[in-house]
Amino acid sequence: MGKTVRWGQFEWDEEKSELNKKKHGLDLKEATEVFKDPHRVPAIDEDHDQEEERFYMIGLVKGKAATVRFTYRGTYVRLIGAGYWRKGRKTYEKEKKNRSR
Repeated sequence: MGKTVRWGQFEWDEEKSELNKKKHGLDLKEATEVFKDPHRVPAIDEDHDQEEERFYMIGLVKGKAATVRFTYRGTYVRLIGAGYWRKGRKTYEKEKKNRSR
């Protein structure tokens, strides 16, 4: 595992962030933007079966809906991965539409 980067309330693995950027077009520092989106959508990662609870946050990064997978480690939000996935975009649009009713 690489060096842990801490930025504000967030932390992530530097190597993981670089790999994430290559694979999904989004580094983990950029991914923190979803937490600023007033229309962000939180979700529990129910498929994760390990001891650590994991979550998703879906929100806008550079005008596109992104999904961020994360957990809590002490006082930090530990970012695990992020990307622009179709399922996240559909969930975001649906929730935003439901909230505007």
